[in-house]
Order: sequence, then C-alpha cells, then structure tokens
Amino acid sequence: MWQLYRVALLLLTVCGLCVAAADAESSRQILPKTFKPPQVFKNTNLVRNTNLEKGYIKESINVVIENVDSSPQSEYYIPFDADTIGKVGGIEVRDKKDATKPAFKVELTEWEIESSTQFYRISLAEPLPPKSQQTLQITYHILSSLSPLPATISQTDKQYLLYKFSSYSPSGYQTTKQKTKLKFPTTDIPSSTGKPEKQGSTYTYGPYDNVPAGAEQIESVRYEFTKPLVHATLLERDVEISHWGGNAAFEERYQLTNQGASLSKQFSRLQWQQTAYYKPASSAITGLKIPLRGGSKDAYFTDEIGNISTSNFRTGEREAVLELKPRYPIFGSWKFPFTVGWNGELSNYVRKVGGESYVLNVPFVDGPKMAEGASYAKINVRVSLPEGATNVQYQTSVPLVGVEISSRKTYMDTLGRTTLTLSASNVIDEAREQPLIVTYDYPFMAGFRKPITIFVGILAVFATAWAIGNVDVSIGKKKA
Repeated sequence: MWQLYRVALLLLTVCGLCVAAADAESSRQILPKTFKPPQVFKNTNLVRNTNLEKGYIKESINVVIENVDSSPQSEYYIPFDADTIGKVGGIEVRDKKDATKPAFKVELTEWEIESSTQFYRISLAEPLPPKSQQTLQITYHILSSLSPLPATISQTDKQYLLYKFSSYSPSGYQTTKQKTKLKFPTTDIPSSTGKPEKQGSTYTYGPYDNVPAGAEQIESVRYEFTKPLVHATLLERDVEISHWGGNAAFEERYQLTNQGASLSKQFSRLQWQQTAYYKPASSAITGLKIPLRGGSKDAYFTDEIGNISTSNFRTGEREAVLELKPRYPIFGSWKFPFTVGWNGELSNYVRKVGGESYVLNVPFVDGPKMAEGASYAKINVRVSLPEGATNVQYQTSVPLVGVEISSRKTYMDTLGRTTLTLSASNVIDEAREQPLIVTYDYPFMAGFRKPITIFVGILAVFATAWAIGNVDVSIGKKKA
C-alpha cells in the first residue's frame, strides 16, 4: 500500500496539485448575460439514474455525445437551476468506456449578472473531432432537496418524502433519445405524476425522443422513508500530527440536525419507552455509529453541556467503533451539537518515503456510517503538522472550495505548527472512503526544537530562581 503513497508523492511533486486547485478557484469562466451553450454537441442517447434510497439524492447520467460542429470541440456544459446549484456536490465526469482514465476537469462558471440558470463546464481530455462520439458518465449528489409530506407527524407515524424533478434530464443540448429511472428505498409509493413504467421500487420515465436543449417536464413522487434525514450544517475536523510523541490526534465537532418531519405534538417519553421494546422504524436519530481505523484509542465524546449522553468504544487491531446514543431521540428539525475525539499510533497514518519526506494518509472525514446516509453542508479540515514541517502538498478527490496553509501555535511552540486547512461544501458520507494524502518535509533537527525549548525553559527557571536566591535583601549592614 505504501508503494501507492510513493506514487502519490511523485505525482504531487510533479503536478503541483496545491497550486492547481488554488488556480481552479481563481480562474472561473465569467459568462456574459446573453450566454447559451454553443450547439456544437448533441446527446444521441442519455440514461439518467436517480437514487433515492438515502437521505439525499444521487444522480448518475450516462450520455453519448456527438460533435455536430465542423471543428474539434472540448467544452461541454451542464445546466442547473439557480436554486439547485448551491446544493450540488461531488460532481465528477469520466469516460464511461475507460474508467482507468482520470476524471475530466469540471469548473463552475459565473455570470456577469444574476441568472436563473448556472452551468458547470466540462473540459474533455482531448478535443472531440467532428462527427465523433464519446460516452460520458456524470455523477453528482444534491442535498436538502427532499421535503417531508406531511411536514408534521406523530412520533410513531410513518414518514413520507416528496421529490420534485424534471423527467427530462438537465441539458444544454438537444437530446435524441433519453429516459429517467428512479430507485426508491421501498415499494410504498402512494402518489406520483406522469405515466412512469413501474417495476417494484423502480420507476422509469420515458423514453423521450428529440428533447430540445433546456426543456423541462416537472413531475413529483411521494414515497415512504421512515428514517432520519441526518444532516450536519457544519463539521470541523482537526488532525494533529506529533513526531515527537508518535501520536496522531483527531477531533470532530458536529452541528447535527434531522431534516425529517417535525413532531405534530409534544414529545412523549412514556410513549417512546413503550415502543422501544419492539424497535419500530422511526424518523428520529436514536444513535450514531462511527467506524475508526484499527488501533484507535483514548476515544472521548461530549455534547453541548457535557458527557451526559451514552457512548461505547470498542477497539481492535483491524477496526475500532465508537457508538453514540443521544440522551433523547433527535426528531425532525431538532439539533444535536457534539464533539468526538480519539488518538492513534503515528505509524498507522504516517510513513517516511526517503530522506526527510513523509506522507500522511487519513480519511477526509471520519463520520457516522448509517444505512440512511449522512450529508454535510460544510466541512473544514485542519491538519496541524509538526513544527518545522515544510514543502506541504496535498491530494484528495473531494472537491474543495478553499485551501489555506498557515501557522498555528500550540503548547511549547516557538514558530508555530505548519497547518493545512481545507474546506468543502455539499459532502456526503461517502467521503469516508476518500483519502486525504498530505506530503511534507520534516528535517531531522526540527524534531529537537521542542525538547530544546523545554530544556531552555526549565534551565531559565532554575537560573532565575538561583539568581533571586542570591540577591541580598537584608536591611542592616553586614558584620565585618
């Protein structure tokens, strides 16, 4: 596995990914108010798959595009409604027929003035020649777009969600043939508009022929989802690396909420205890399970007013699990701010790759792993490297909205720790599987900076005490 890290180090050094990511944020295309995607492509066949099995929407679009212009073309645009674009995350575009190739570059464009439609611009790896075709796989997710209907329920009722969508896939180009498939978590689907083909928990809209660019056909479905909609408005994650102590310390601070249906009546603790014995499906958050890397230790958990909820921590060489149980079930619109933290052996996360260079490999986020999924509106990841670390570079597949390298002083520091801060928005729990790789140089003598500081500090204390002890503070004259 560490051979992969060496490859990553080489890629980081050659490509300068940090600089590229920063440049991508500062070089967005500014669109004029009259902009429309040039009709140089057409979609010959498009299949859109929408997965509603979790508390957020996952979209996967397989589309065959054809260059209908007389010259090679490399820029393909994907439109989104202005109300939706701020909820879209994790957009990725690849060559469907060759998954080994890297993902295409995707950029969010900007307008000179406010517009009702926003675009992502895809830059193909190579310009597509005239009359040639290429199959794209476009994947992304949309947060906070499912509405409970009814909006209020009793604490034992089933929960139903309403999903409004266009059965025509959003596209800036004419589409010769297309269809949209919806995958539900259950067959309990009381209502839907349009005339979809129904097969169990899968509905298919279409096929549709010769759909114009930008066309919409609004539909809606209402389906049963008696599970919590777990959503964090903010997650702050700290990773502190100590070479001297041989330790990696982690802390995550959550602002958690349930986006499900609110209670129509006051919560009844008695009724909740009566139904707890047969454990029916519930729209409330009753517990969280956070898997951690094997060898994790010293786990702790506190909520807003102290550690008054229940937690259980099990650790082993292969896996560790931190289980949390709030002191009350978290129903729709209720909030649950809490903090978790743990330590790990440095050797499980950091590897020396030659000379003074090191590679840190951690998940972008450690968070709840739940069947119903979890989403994050904003994540701030702060990686504090040892004091004296230089040449910091990083790599992650999670799309970032902000990057900063700064200095942060902690205990007994002189110059401060080198700190890498990464910000991401509209992230889902699949980011648990996305590694964050950080490379840095740490000179051998830098490891003695803190011990020398401590030694000099103690020596100064003793020297000061000795000097004060030898000061003559007597009033009278000394006897001869």
